[in-house]
Amino acid sequence: MSERRDFYEVLGVSREADAGELKRAYRKLAMELHPDRNPGDREAEEKFKTASEAYQVLSDPDKRAYYDRFGHAGPGAGMGGFHDVHDIFSSFSDILGDLFGGGMGGGGGRRGVPSRGADIETRMVITLKEAFTGVTKSTKVLRRIACGTCKGNGAAPGTSPETCQRCGGRGQVMHSQGFLMISSACPTCRGEGRVIRKPCKTCDGTGMDQEEETLEVAIPAGVEDGSTLRLTGRGESGPQGARAGNLYVILRVQPDERFERDGADLHTEIAVSFPQLALGDRVTVATVDGEAVLDIPAGSQANQTIPLPGQGMPRIDRGGKGDLVVHLRLVVPTSLSAAEEAALRAFADAGGRRVNPDRAGFLRGKKKK
Repeated sequence: MSERRDFYEVLGVSREADAGELKRAYRKLAMELHPDRNPGDREAEEKFKTASEAYQVLSDPDKRAYYDRFGHAGPGAGMGGFHDVHDIFSSFSDILGDLFGGGMGGGGGRRGVPSRGADIETRMVITLKEAFTGVTKSTKVLRRIACGTCKGNGAAPGTSPETCQRCGGRGQVMHSQGFLMISSACPTCRGEGRVIRKPCKTCDGTGMDQEEETLEVAIPAGVEDGSTLRLTGRGESGPQGARAGNLYVILRVQPDERFERDGADLHTEIAVSFPQLALGDRVTVATVDGEAVLDIPAGSQANQTIPLPGQGMPRIDRGGKGDLVVHLRLVVPTSLSAAEEAALRAFADAGGRRVNPDRAGFLRGKKKK
């Protein structure tokens, strides 16, 4: 499989391009690659889809930020893309609606084709350990589906929608305004191209009903708080038999009081004594999924950090795991036993009181008086 092109390269813009530049670049490409200008050209159609996918991601601030960080890898890889060109016209009608007369093929003759169903979103809460291992969890989603009584056409059983006589089923009517001919939604059918004489009583002629569905969502290891997963076709059903929309699952990773996360790295803190720092020690520290052994070198300092490679979170973008960074926190006892005090005084009398501060280092960078 060939490597996917960078979205900024596809649109021919810099990574600092603002919303206006992105829109202009996409519109220019759409003009060049539009199916009406390139009939039967599969390569142009694929480039048109790729440009539309790039604009879909980069024009959304959240998707763009995620793409800038992870590129085409990870769960964010599912945040863009289209099934066909009709899906593109539906999503970007504000940009593509006036190119070559509007829709696709024959100067807008497909105005009456229904768009796909609406996208919906839900939120899911997982623990840090579930984000570490990956998990499959169920979620309940309330969504609109095709009415079971009328099978989604909105007409009462035994009847069918009729083609709108005013617009001939196109959903659009033309009227003059001075020297211009203006196209607008047909007032009789409200742009749908059809008229329902006897509406279905179950759905009041909308063709839609509601249902609550339980879905199983596979969450990959390494996801971060705020990550979004896309389940294609699990959104609301499309009107008049059109494709269903998508379901976007927004993940909330619960904080773990033992760790602070920084991308794939985790930070934790352990309390140590002066002898452990001075003499060195081997201790056990908690990891997300168990424990690990940490060797504290002799002569370690308070607030020093020691990394444990590969004990952090899985990396979605390039595989492997981050580090667990252990912070050493010196704890000074507030009371001593007689034996402890005697031993500490003996250490002090043997020279343990002496500290040789690097005065030059302390003053280095200070403004000389």
